[in-house]
Amino acid sequence: MKLTTYNRQSPLMVSAMKNFQPFVDGSSIHKCSRKLSDDSPIMTSPEKKPNRLIEEKSPYLLQHALNPVAWMAWGEEAFKKARAEEKPIFLSVGYSTCHWCHVMEEESFENPDIAGVLNAYFVPVKVDREELPDLDRLYMNYVQSTTGRGGWPMSVWLTPELKPFYGGSYFPPEERYGMPGFKTVLFSIARLWEGDREKIIAASGSFFAALGEVSRETPFSMPGTEEAQKNCFEWLEANFDHKFGGFGGAPKFPRPVLLNFLFNHSYHTGNNKALSMALHTLRKMADGGIHDHLAVAGKGGGGFARYSTDERWHVPHFEKMLYDNAQLASSFLEAYQCSKEPFYKAVAEDIINYVLCDMQSPEGGFYSAEDADSLAGHGSGQKQEGAFYLWSDQEIREILGDEELAAIFSFTYGVRAEGNALHDPHGEFKGKNILMQQATIEEIAEKFGKGAEEIRAALENSRTRLYTARSRRPRPFLDDKILTAWNGLMVSALAKGYQVLHDEACLAAARKAADFILEKLFDRTKGRLLRRYREGDAAIPGKAEDYAFFVQALIDLYEASFETGYLKTALELAELQNTLFYDEIQGGYFSTAFDDHTVPLRLKEEYDGAEPSANSVTALNLLRLAEMTGKEEFSRKAEETINACGAMLAENSNALPQMLVAKNFAEQRKVHLVFSGPLDSPSMRRLRDAVYDQYLPGAILSHASKESSLMMPQHAAIIDADNGKATAYLCVDRSCHAPTKNPQQLSSMLDSLKNQFRQLQQ
Repeated sequence: MKLTTYNRQSPLMVSAMKNFQPFVDGSSIHKCSRKLSDDSPIMTSPEKKPNRLIEEKSPYLLQHALNPVAWMAWGEEAFKKARAEEKPIFLSVGYSTCHWCHVMEEESFENPDIAGVLNAYFVPVKVDREELPDLDRLYMNYVQSTTGRGGWPMSVWLTPELKPFYGGSYFPPEERYGMPGFKTVLFSIARLWEGDREKIIAASGSFFAALGEVSRETPFSMPGTEEAQKNCFEWLEANFDHKFGGFGGAPKFPRPVLLNFLFNHSYHTGNNKALSMALHTLRKMADGGIHDHLAVAGKGGGGFARYSTDERWHVPHFEKMLYDNAQLASSFLEAYQCSKEPFYKAVAEDIINYVLCDMQSPEGGFYSAEDADSLAGHGSGQKQEGAFYLWSDQEIREILGDEELAAIFSFTYGVRAEGNALHDPHGEFKGKNILMQQATIEEIAEKFGKGAEEIRAALENSRTRLYTARSRRPRPFLDDKILTAWNGLMVSALAKGYQVLHDEACLAAARKAADFILEKLFDRTKGRLLRRYREGDAAIPGKAEDYAFFVQALIDLYEASFETGYLKTALELAELQNTLFYDEIQGGYFSTAFDDHTVPLRLKEEYDGAEPSANSVTALNLLRLAEMTGKEEFSRKAEETINACGAMLAENSNALPQMLVAKNFAEQRKVHLVFSGPLDSPSMRRLRDAVYDQYLPGAILSHASKESSLMMPQHAAIIDADNGKATAYLCVDRSCHAPTKNPQQLSSMLDSLKNQFRQLQQ
């Protein structure tokens, strides 16, 4: 069963939960299946009438707006109802592209009998985890602590005071998979609430109390950078899959933060094994079925699915998320910088093409995700996971219309007459093929006795034909909400794309997206960043990750464009984030602002997972801004944020690879490249390309101008120095080398600097 899983728990959480015992446990739910009474007041109706979710903007919530369940959105109205009627809250959390969320909806939430039980004994509340990630993390911690695992859909039962007392993930309608049936669970909890309410309420507060203890703990002693990096690398090396890349077994998630650490670690230490692990992982991912191989430049297709259900990256969970593709675009760009292999450049271009063609709104912002499920064919009312991407051998032969062309394509992508999805425990993909590159161009050319260029042309022709045929299929559902945090990740990727690919379209798209966020989701009158935009509506107070990822994006966009307005806004938002989220007592950043009361308990995220944590990104943001502007307050808060994660870095450093990148930046020699002279001159372009073509983690880039000197006073002395000719200044620890106008000399200086870094590590 391919549930969307969530499989981590921090050492601090394990420690805090060791004495925590839920009042309602799984065994009691399994044992109890009796109804409250034979004449329980359950009201059912076959008519589909909208519930309160019809008033919402979230596509996920709107998907449930016609359920017979009397859903309410998370908020005071639902809480008041629970208190007034003395009913527990049933909290269901998911997201629009979650396959098993759709399954539970169809099986249980569309079932009038089950809906009647929910409506009679509970206040049902539905939450889009992508809108309220801090709320999702809070209750996911509870589910993991009490069950040992988690996933979506997440199901949690709360007291009217929002304290959890029982939870799980997906429940089938009737008992199967070793799980109790959902109706059984509902009746059991309703009976326990009626008979032991006071004990449930008394016990329910213990979880929040345990979390409160965690938040008040004194930070552990901080390991040195070399020790923490060594521990992280050794963990990655021990868990590395030498055959298929990635870390650990199935299911496999991309987790680009690990690749970011490996690239960074290799640069500073000269550890070629770290580099080869990252490159091998990216190559195997790109060859796998997790990568959509049917892409046409300027039209769409391509990109990566959320994760692979097998160790080979072959059978994906087909949803495509903006945050995955944004981070992977950056990873493949860095792989190209490090290796100079065109393969990685081509994959980066593929991802960017997918996002710009299939995920960008006309206004410039980027949509959130595409679903895993779609209709199996025109006229079919049945949705199937991966239907948009699956192929039969016969379909391919008919569309390509040439036996040799089909043979070349099938050999390349592992197409079989009986289907190739061997890791298919539920038989969902029987007789179908998931495209996975099985052979190199050279191997294909040898087998078919043709030249490499002829093979490339044949494959491009075949992909285009199949892409065109696929475009006539019903498309997966598009979650068209625009999230500030995820758009920030994509702006960063596009800024890097402009630098590495020398593609002006990337810079134009980055500007357009950033300007969209600043216009639609930054309320300057209230001094607040908002999280979500959809259909003209901007709402939900920004979370720490919205500020962190968007500040990072503005810094990256400044370093690509040298437009000082982006840097000025980055400073403004960083100051605002400090005011709203910073913990002045223990250091670090809460996920929720101090005046945001939508979440009953403020927590700090201390894990770099599918997305980096706000704390890791913020620490590096502040260090970069401090190096640019000399703001020592930013350096202090960055160091306190790193120290606040001392326990995790000491015990489980692989959980915070992005924080290790920030810690490394804090303790390495500071590199600042300053350009002066006209930005649009060919000589300036050559100087900038000499820098952009190299992988330079931690290097700060700026351009001296009258506007920039207001934030970076050191620029004043070199504005238009040397008669306005394009010049580069390489400064290390605020001491500058002799300026150069020669791109080759600048490249040599940067190579020498890298060797110095590595010598210091030995």
